[in-house]
Amino acid sequence: MTLAVQIRQHGGPEELQLVDVQVGEPGPGEIRIRHKAIGLNFIDVYHRTGLYPLKMPAGIGMEASGVIEAVGEGVTHLQVGDRAAYAGQPPGSYCEARVMPAMNVCKLPDAISFETGAAMMLKGLTAQYLLKKARPVEGLEKGDHVLFHAAAGGVGLIACQWAKALGLQLIGTAGSDAKCQLALANGAAHAINYNTEDFAARVKEITGGKGVKVVYDSVGKDTWDKSLECLRPFGLMASFGNASGPVPPFAPAVLGKYGSIYVTRQTLFTHISNRAATQAMADDLFAVVASGEVKIHIEQRYPLKDVQQAHRDLEARKTTGSTILTLD
Repeated sequence: MTLAVQIRQHGGPEELQLVDVQVGEPGPGEIRIRHKAIGLNFIDVYHRTGLYPLKMPAGIGMEASGVIEAVGEGVTHLQVGDRAAYAGQPPGSYCEARVMPAMNVCKLPDAISFETGAAMMLKGLTAQYLLKKARPVEGLEKGDHVLFHAAAGGVGLIACQWAKALGLQLIGTAGSDAKCQLALANGAAHAINYNTEDFAARVKEITGGKGVKVVYDSVGKDTWDKSLECLRPFGLMASFGNASGPVPPFAPAVLGKYGSIYVTRQTLFTHISNRAATQAMADDLFAVVASGEVKIHIEQRYPLKDVQQAHRDLEARKTTGSTILTLD
């Protein structure tokens, strides 16, 4: 038996309950991992509330790190005793140990701690595909401006640093002056407090009226319309989250109004839908973290038993950087 967080119906943080569950042996293509640390992400809130519905009862959580305890038939990239980390389906990382598909589980380099591994996989792989794969039709070159919303969050702080390493001029937005300063300290070229400034007007000012080639937006409803105003002709609106709520339906004709712009809705799990892609992206992430060009900032730690409070703080936007659940 092991401790795990489950929900029996969609709802608020109070639905997150710590229960005893039985963990069996891995089947073909599976592993059993004993966790050392667990990552907290906004997608966990979507699963809990039912924005992304789950079959009940359901586990919660998409990333963690730990030690491989058992390996199922056909798994060749992991062995018992390996340090490992993952971002992957199905939800259920909020637990002491679990059996899960091995496809998205990667061997964790010795140079990267368990806490860092748990805090960086989903957020770091998201930053990786956004900056390297979700690119505008005209491409990205050194010196180009990009707009990144929620720049002081877990994905945002990684993206700020990685964009700087790539030579991009990242314009970050955040909800307070303190968060803006955090984004600047982590490599953002500019930071805008969207609660006190018109971010679209400020972006046009920064770019000399041209706009940015791409907007990376995990906020959704509250930032959508003005984000379209920030794009230059043929620019890309890359949506990858809904922290303020889903984007309302819109007429495709509006994209022409803003200069024949492109819109895409990205998900990490499309990008890591096979073993080779997962490992290639993870290797890129491991390399940039091990080099020191990207540092993973763990700003909040909650014991697993305090998971309800962790969700309350996350939804209230009281957190910055990465957050982990601990098992000590």
